[in-house]
Amino acid sequence: MTPTEQPIAPHEPMPHRKVIREWLVPLSEQATVKALVLLVIDLCIWAALMFGTVALDAWWAKLLCAVAAGFMIGRLFIIGHDACHQSLTRHRGLNKWVGRIAFLPSLTTYSLWDIGHNVVHHGYTNLKGFDFVWAPLTQEEFAQLSPMGRLLDRIYRSGWAPGLYYMIEIWWKKMIFPNAKEMPTRRPIFVKDSWLVSAFALVWLGGLVGGAMAFDQSIPLVLLMGGVVPFLFWCAMIGFVVYVHHTHVKVSWHDDRSAWSKAQPFVSTTVHLTFPFQFGTLMHHIMEHTAHHVDMSIPLYKLKQAQAKLENLLPGRIIVQRFSWRWYFQTARDCKLYDFTRQCWTDYKGRATSLPKPQAA
Repeated sequence: MTPTEQPIAPHEPMPHRKVIREWLVPLSEQATVKALVLLVIDLCIWAALMFGTVALDAWWAKLLCAVAAGFMIGRLFIIGHDACHQSLTRHRGLNKWVGRIAFLPSLTTYSLWDIGHNVVHHGYTNLKGFDFVWAPLTQEEFAQLSPMGRLLDRIYRSGWAPGLYYMIEIWWKKMIFPNAKEMPTRRPIFVKDSWLVSAFALVWLGGLVGGAMAFDQSIPLVLLMGGVVPFLFWCAMIGFVVYVHHTHVKVSWHDDRSAWSKAQPFVSTTVHLTFPFQFGTLMHHIMEHTAHHVDMSIPLYKLKQAQAKLENLLPGRIIVQRFSWRWYFQTARDCKLYDFTRQCWTDYKGRATSLPKPQAA
């Protein structure tokens, strides 16, 4: 720690983001070989698990491989996520191709994710009307929904269906040939990348069918275990991860851009969720999320160090939450709607479930 890197007391003004990012500069250097090794290892494990869903005879063995393959899709996606941020390797062109390759098993369109995540989500985190990921409705907006819309919102925020939310609201609407309403900007690369993902999906399913025939397996069972289950597990995984990154009774949303900017959203809108047994390491440190939002150039293999440094230099500023299912479902009960006037979370009846922010005189 240098003399200029001293802990900032909670009562002192928050340093400018440029200052905070300067603290992390030594941790932003990319290691190309290490990144490519991670990609190859995860691809090989995913391919081996795919083979297991086809070649193994016992249904439970296929299921175990299918679930593990879904988890590996998540790990590959995290690698692609870093590549899309240009933080994985030192080479811009290589990052683009690594990102596209790593995104394929999750059927994620690289260029569309780049716009929706890098530009919109990171550019306007938790700013209503801009950031669309798990954006909470107000009580008035909820009341104006159709009966089906209200039912869907209740299901999404029940705690049991983050995967359904991601699959419908993010993947289906925004990641594959989105219409003009979902993606007003029209670029040829969006179509090309969507076709790339579609072609991969056809090859994936065709490979499963061919494998089932070669190993004299049930084609419907192989398609279920080798295609449907891994994809559904992946959707549940990403839906859960994105939800807990930015949903917490201490996390605020804003509908006024000026107030949002003053709230230092790169720190105040993210949660560092901790797990026992080094589970966060298995997820390529994606849960060290505050450091990622402060500086997107930090590669996944240095996020743990960056997060620790931030929490040391900004004590009391960063939301650190130890994961438990009890906390998770309590959060799902508390964080239904948002009252932007009182700046607090509410239930569906408008009752405050988090502490309202003090109003300016």
